[in-house]
Amino acid sequence: MPFNLFTHCGIREALVDGTYFLADKILYDGNGNPPAGWDNPYQAGTMTVSGSTAVFRDAAGHTVTFHSRPGATGFLNMCS
Repeated sequence: MPFNLFTHCGIREALVDGTYFLADKILYDGNGNPPAGWDNPYQAGTMTVSGSTAVFRDAAGHTVTFHSRPGATGFLNMCS
């Protein structure tokens, strides 16, 4: 499905169809921003969900794998 991944404070979590997912590897520049080469505040791409795994891909070649957080009702980290 088309998906705009929130990247403003780095790539950590995603909310997909009411399920919260956590990135297998958190990506950031060390200063609370997305790594070089990522758009800010969102990166356009696609999200594919299969069971408890979600995979984000974009036209720039980025791939991020997420795993669901069963029972989660909010993000672990809130970004300002």
